[in-house]
Amino acid sequence: MLTRAFSSDWLKLRHTWIVALVFLGPAGVVGLQAFNWGLRYDYLTDRHAGKLWETVMKDIHFLSVPALLLGITLVASMLAGMEHQHGSWKQTLALPIRRRTVYMSKWLVCQTLMLLACILLMAGTLLLGYLLGFGTDIPWDDLLARSYYPWLTAGPILALQLWLSVSTANQTIPLSTGIILSIMSLSAIDMPDWMPLKWPLLMKDSISTELSIALGVGTGLLVLLFSIIHFTRKDVS
Repeated sequence: MLTRAFSSDWLKLRHTWIVALVFLGPAGVVGLQAFNWGLRYDYLTDRHAGKLWETVMKDIHFLSVPALLLGITLVASMLAGMEHQHGSWKQTLALPIRRRTVYMSKWLVCQTLMLLACILLMAGTLLLGYLLGFGTDIPWDDLLARSYYPWLTAGPILALQLWLSVSTANQTIPLSTGIILSIMSLSAIDMPDWMPLKWPLLMKDSISTELSIALGVGTGLLVLLFSIIHFTRKDVS
């Protein structure tokens, strides 16, 4: 049932800008850093000689975290908004399918789209490094960590945004919440370690990467569980 529900939700994406948005996000992040490095190439390469790959990955990571949170907000809102806009909730829930399956399907679609964005971000990072002439001595561990770990640690934000988007037909609330969280993430480095906004930054000197991932995945699943319980008991119009 979950596979069929997922396939149905995925087919609905053909009539939206969601997939294009997933491509534009990583392209925008890499593009901004391409402009930055292209404009100050001599200065940056002299200053960070010997650590060029690490530096460009760090720069991209700094922009990718708020972009990821904003992407989660927009994807969750657009995905749930399709059902609200066309009044499809009652029709969908009238089908012989469990409510939790309907909700899980939309959560999986959101997760899949964010994973795709991370794959594109990694590809864009590699392309930028090659075009800038950084060679083939790539720190793969760092690249994989900065590309995918923020997605894992952002689980609570994704679960929260989907919950808000599904629970109300007025998408102003989830959109405003997501935009505020994205802006706040720019200064999350100064937040306490228990704040979910800090986990995607992967601050090794503050909280271990492994603990950040464990907290992100665990808290995300906990929020997902509560949101499923709420969805199964709530009247959705």
